[in-house]
Formats: sequence, C-alpha cells, structure tokens
Amino acid sequence: MHLLAIGGSDAGIAAALRARELDDAHEITVMLADEFPNFSVCGLPYLVSGEVADWRDLAHRRREEIEALGIRVVTGATARAIDVAGHRVRATGPEGSEWATPYDRLVIATGATPVRPTIAGLERLGAADGVHALHTMDDAFAVLATLSERRPERAVVIGAGYIGLEMAEALTHRGLAVSLVEALPQVLSSLDPALAAVVAATLVAHGVEVRTATTVREVARVGDELVVRTTSADGDNVEIRAGLVLVVTGVTPDVGLARAAGATLGARGAIQVDRRMATGLPDIYAAGDCVITHHALLGETYLPLGTTAHKQGRIAGENALGGDRHFAGSLGTQVVRVFETVAARTGIRDHEARDAGLNPRTAVVSVDDHKAYYPGATRIAVRLTGDDTNGRLLGVQLVGTVASAVHKRVDTVAAALFSGLGVDELGDLDLAYTPPLGSPWDALQVAAQRWRAEAPTRVDR
Repeated sequence: MHLLAIGGSDAGIAAALRARELDDAHEITVMLADEFPNFSVCGLPYLVSGEVADWRDLAHRRREEIEALGIRVVTGATARAIDVAGHRVRATGPEGSEWATPYDRLVIATGATPVRPTIAGLERLGAADGVHALHTMDDAFAVLATLSERRPERAVVIGAGYIGLEMAEALTHRGLAVSLVEALPQVLSSLDPALAAVVAATLVAHGVEVRTATTVREVARVGDELVVRTTSADGDNVEIRAGLVLVVTGVTPDVGLARAAGATLGARGAIQVDRRMATGLPDIYAAGDCVITHHALLGETYLPLGTTAHKQGRIAGENALGGDRHFAGSLGTQVVRVFETVAARTGIRDHEARDAGLNPRTAVVSVDDHKAYYPGATRIAVRLTGDDTNGRLLGVQLVGTVASAVHKRVDTVAAALFSGLGVDELGDLDLAYTPPLGSPWDALQVAAQRWRAEAPTRVDR
C-alpha cells in the first residue's frame, strides 16, 4: 500500500510518522512545494529576532532523519490535481516538469495561506520593496534579507494577533523602531479587552508604537521609503514612514486542491472532515490548517493551531492504515510571550459561551504567582469563566510574567476542561506548592473560589 501526504509541515509529517510507527512495510511519501520539510513556522519570529541563530535549528526533524525511517520526501513538488477515481495526484516541479503519483490512501495537509488585506497599493508591492508576509521559511529569509541589505530604521507591523505581537518584539530586538497597527479596538482579540490592555502596555513600555482602531488605507513607495497611510476611528489621518512593512492579518485555509477534487467545505471555507479526519471522498483524509476544527465546547469551527495540526495528522495517518482513531477536539489553548509578559487562554469567553446558548459568568482576580514573602513575586491577572446554570468550567484567560508559569497554569485548566470538571472541582485539585513557586491555593483556585462566592444563585452539577 502507498500512503501519500500532500504537505510537509506539521500535519503531513505527523501523518507519515504515525503511519510508519504502525507499519514498517507500507510505502509512504510526503510531497511538498518548498524545500523545508517539518520546519517550525511558529519559530520564525525568533529566527528574525536572532534568538534562534541558525535557521536549520527550526527543523523539528532533519530531512535525513525522516528519510531514515523509510519515508520518501519529495520537495519542490506542487500538487495540481487529484484524480479521485484513478487514485493519482498530478504534480509539477519548479521547472515545469509534470508527473502523476499513484496512491492507495491520501492525506491532504495543504495548510493555510496568509490573508492579503484589501489595502491600496499593496498588490503592487512585495519583498523586493520591503513589504513582507511571514508564513514560510522563504518569507523569513526575505525579511532577513531586507534587514541586512536595506538596514531599515523603522518597521510597520500590520496586524496585532499572535504573529504581529511576536514580530513587533522581534524587530524591536533587532533595533528597529516599530509601529503596530490594528484595525480592531485592541491588540490580541482572543483576550478580553482588560487583559489585552496589559499586553499593549508592555509593548508601549518597550518602545513599540501601538495604534489600535486604526485602518491602513494605503501602502506606497516614495523614493527609498515606504509610506503607510492610516485612518483612526476618530478620523485622524496619519502617515508612517518605514523601511520595512510586515502584513500579518491572519490566514485562510488552503483548499483549492481539495475543492477541485470534490471535497465538501465547512466552517470558514475549510475542508469538512469527521473526527476520523475523513473527507468523505474515497480513501482521502485531511488534517491541519486546511480543515475544520471540532471544538470540544463549540462544535464545528475553524481554529488553525500547530498543536491541533500535529494531533489531526497522527489521526489521519493512523486511520489511513485502517485504524479507527478519533480527534478528541480542540479547546483553542494558546499562549504568547510579548517581552516579559505572557498571555494565555483556553476554552471559551463570555460572548462565545452566550453565542453557544450557555449561561456564562466570569470571575476576575489578580493574585501573586507565589507567596509574597518570597522575593520576586509578581501578579497574575486571571479571568475564569463558568456556567451559572450547572457550575461547569468553561475557560480561563491569564496574563502574567514569563516567570509566573502562566503557560502551565493554562494547561491545568485545559486538562480540567477535557475532563469535564466544574469550577468547584478545579478548586479541589491537588496542585503542587512551595513558597518560591506557588501558594497553598493556586491562582486558579483563588479565581474558582471567587467565581463561586459571586454566584447569584446556587449552581449544581
């Protein structure tokens, strides 16, 4: 049997590796359009910042390690069409060569593509002008080339999501003055505004100019400079001159190949799959940023995350070999570091819960990360959400310092959510304590107690 995976990032490689774990005899091929199999896209900001010195270190596994497992890696190969009935994929190489690859089982892992916002002038500008996206290794190399060759003094980052924040930090580390422009009223829209404001304050404290509720009207080249023309919500028109412009305004699923083959599309135009990652087309599975997300609390949605892609890829690879593994669901667990500040979330917020027909309420606390008498204690801002109808735990948002273990505390809540625990039961967990690292009641448990104390009525599970 021949298993073919289209896409060499998280999901495609995970599918191939899982299939090889289960069977050492089947033929397995991974086909990808670029030359960088199994490289970490999430690590690109740290390559730009210089914190990762060698781009080769971004490989989760070296190509030779993958091929040593008996997995064929075909780079520079763009899949053009799937012959579903004939079980063949037509592909082209970088110089126009064309061939067809037969398969018995196929995993589509084509990922996502960057959103190119409708901004006047942007369609005429590219990396050669100093205007960049950041989604691939080649994108990162292009940014590094602009930094090295043009030596810009100022950069404009359009988009204040996770990548936008990380790149604002990375470019600041490189010595550039950075302006961060976001159309929404806040940075990091995945957090409640009060917590997002803490992140914005950190950016400002490190010299980043933060412009929220600001629309970019035009990007133009004027002499040797780029000019970003913006309009704020109150009507002020501001021009920002820069040597580098980074456009990071989100992604959209890359589904052209699957759609042309007859795959059904679902949320946000992503490929519709069941929990086995089956597409409904015979012998074809799909996984990663190109597919819908089964959310444990919200049902079907689209939430592209690297952690999700790895899990989905393994499931697709196992089931392609005849298994019956099911994706347990995502909770949208995310974390980002912005200078010394860390923000994290898992589960759902009030407005998401209300839209899902639930009865949410959120408790707000600010708690020391460890006992205050031990030097170095810092505050963690916690917003914990539960369902007033039955006491069910729904989610948490956290902002603290790098030293405050926000990233592990959010994992505790993610585990509690997957286990179906209530808010009270979160308070009952036997969590570790020593004065330099925590308190007898962890910050999460203090929030749970506050939620219970503020309950307008008795809630029972």
